[in-house]
Amino acid sequence: MTFKSGKGGEYHPDMPRLVEALEHRVIGRRDFLRTATLLGMSAATAYTIAGKVLGGDMIGAAQAQEPKKGGVLRIGARVPALDNPATFSWVYDSNCVRQANDYLTRTKGDGITVPILLESWEPSEDLKTWTLKLRKDVKWSNGDGLNAEHVLWNIKRWLDPNVGSSVLGLFQGFILKEVETGEKDEQGNPKKTTELWDANAIEKVDDYTIKLNGQVSTLAIPENLFHYPALILHPKDEGKWGVGAIGTGAFEPVEVEVGKKCVFKARKEYWGEGPYLDEVQFIDLGDDPATKLAALASKQVDGLYDADIKVYPSIQKLPHIELHKIDTAQTAVARMHCNEKPFDDARVRKAMRLAIDTEAVAKIAYGELGTAAQHHHVSPVHPEFVDMPMPRDLDAAKKLLADAGYPDGIDVELHAKKDPDWEPTACQAMVQQWAEAGIRVKLTVLPSAQFWDVWTKVPFGFTVWTHRPLGIMVLGLAYRTGVPWNESNFANPKFDELLTKAEGLVDLTARKEVIKEIEHLMQEEGPIVQPLWRQSYQPFDKQLKGYEAHPTEYYFCESMWWDK
Repeated sequence: MTFKSGKGGEYHPDMPRLVEALEHRVIGRRDFLRTATLLGMSAATAYTIAGKVLGGDMIGAAQAQEPKKGGVLRIGARVPALDNPATFSWVYDSNCVRQANDYLTRTKGDGITVPILLESWEPSEDLKTWTLKLRKDVKWSNGDGLNAEHVLWNIKRWLDPNVGSSVLGLFQGFILKEVETGEKDEQGNPKKTTELWDANAIEKVDDYTIKLNGQVSTLAIPENLFHYPALILHPKDEGKWGVGAIGTGAFEPVEVEVGKKCVFKARKEYWGEGPYLDEVQFIDLGDDPATKLAALASKQVDGLYDADIKVYPSIQKLPHIELHKIDTAQTAVARMHCNEKPFDDARVRKAMRLAIDTEAVAKIAYGELGTAAQHHHVSPVHPEFVDMPMPRDLDAAKKLLADAGYPDGIDVELHAKKDPDWEPTACQAMVQQWAEAGIRVKLTVLPSAQFWDVWTKVPFGFTVWTHRPLGIMVLGLAYRTGVPWNESNFANPKFDELLTKAEGLVDLTARKEVIKEIEHLMQEEGPIVQPLWRQSYQPFDKQLKGYEAHPTEYYFCESMWWDK
């Protein structure tokens, strides 16, 4: 089957096989839509094809009401330092800045990626070259038109190892290679850094077209461009952000006070649709769940970011609040430094996993919204997930410890942060279970700010990871050798080889076969104990319209409006 676009061009050669897989029910509607759009097909066309093959709604119901203009939206969320977006390490900081600065793409709540600052993208047949075409109508808040030079500046900055952006981890292997610096570390091993694999790896074609020329096949480039530190900044701001920063978004920052609030006013000359709200405020309520509940109940705020499970029953009873629920790949892992004793032995790391009853920990820590994980960081919501339970086995755990030279068990210290309180609750449940295997764990709970100062440094730490739309994306961010967010210092050539292979596979069945190998490797040799997955509940005032639950809890305020 051959697909021709309205302009006479052909779609990616893998598209006929993708449609055939949908026709034979090898893949479902969502996986078809996700993959078709990654291959460059417009969402509208992909929905139309899915509708013809499977029947039902092709695009979905149109908005029933005309949005009303005016009003202020107040969101209870932490307001951290926002001055260097490329190094953001959590969602709430990007939620502020994304109101003023856009991304090249956007992965929506249903997992489908669409162009934003891009008009379209086109991968080569082998998925090694990606042509990115910019919209020509985008205006910065200072009146400049967006062009390829602006985007090139951003991409090169993300990939500069001296900047420290986690975006680098998504492009290592594709357009980046590891090289030795000529220096050695304390153990005498060569220090390494990254650089472009080829001088032409990032190519300007014209004022509105960029090519990424990779060394290996990669499917998820459009999704990688929506990684939350990948905000597009104006080069004139030199990578810094704050009041007066130049943006392409629907709002402009007018007040930023760390630990208190961040305020945005609607842009009068915004190039896109909306905004409908006059103003958006992010109000820092601290970490205390009771304070956040009180602010929501008394209508001091209209919604909460990352609402705590502890106050979930109380929020359910608020008559003016709607709970937007969505399944996610949000999780937390007890990660071990693989280069420090006793965790430098894979048998010890596996024993740590075998000593845990994940089903019990998930329910203790997160109640009805928690589900058991399997210690490999690929979620049931990821299209490439392979179900591989790892049941608790205390005898096997004790034997592994003895084989590793610890017949009397081990003594270690686990660092966690105080808030939200489900995190230390999960840790305490695991501490009790580890004790039954002779694993004596001292739990040290730190204030959040203090924890994030040491999260990569402590040998054993409990770290929250947010949702990513693909399993290959989170695996690349967290466990690929040498990337900025590899907090466990995990360095496994076989893992890296398998991940690079999986990243280039369009065929979901083939990708699952590789992911199955990765999941097994993670359970045998990996650096994490992963107890649970979290369903997200997002409480907002019922009169707020245009809010769509996103599994990463991203906010797109240009689409929101008040029905008052």
